[in-house]
Amino acid sequence: MKEIVLDTETTGLSIKEGHRIVEIGCIELENLIPTKNIFHFYLNPEGKKVSQKAFEVHGYSDEFLSTQKKFNEIVDDFLEFIKNKSLIIHNAEFDIAHLNNELNFLGKNKIQNKIIDTLTLAREKYPGSQVNLDALCKRFRIDNSRRTHHTALIDCDLLTKVYINLIDQK
Repeated sequence: MKEIVLDTETTGLSIKEGHRIVEIGCIELENLIPTKNIFHFYLNPEGKKVSQKAFEVHGYSDEFLSTQKKFNEIVDDFLEFIKNKSLIIHNAEFDIAHLNNELNFLGKNKIQNKIIDTLTLAREKYPGSQVNLDALCKRFRIDNSRRTHHTALIDCDLLTKVYINLIDQK
């Protein structure tokens, strides 16, 4: 069984305010074990400036992002990478909304994959507890010291370990 752990970073929180994806990271799992297959790109948000709050979260400057590929240059490879695989995402509503927004700009169909939202799993398993990625890493004794900023691939790596603990497969 192949699954994809997925994370994005954005210029800001709201697609209604025109915010765009600036990084996408995916790690493929086969039977809950990471394969060597990853998908990772920094993305040019095509003129949308990174909000101060988003910059504080991920640290990607407008200058750095202006030299990166645009979503339309990687979209076909991305869709092929996730094709017919379940997506494991922490706070899936956020990432899927941004991904579908980018796909909509290009006239492409929304993501139809099965979605496993680890935020929902964590809320069900630990009602009333903090269930952000850092709190879950602490709960499961997962070393997240590399996470000085939120970056898609580091977050995917941590989420892989969190997910395995959430479903009691450690």
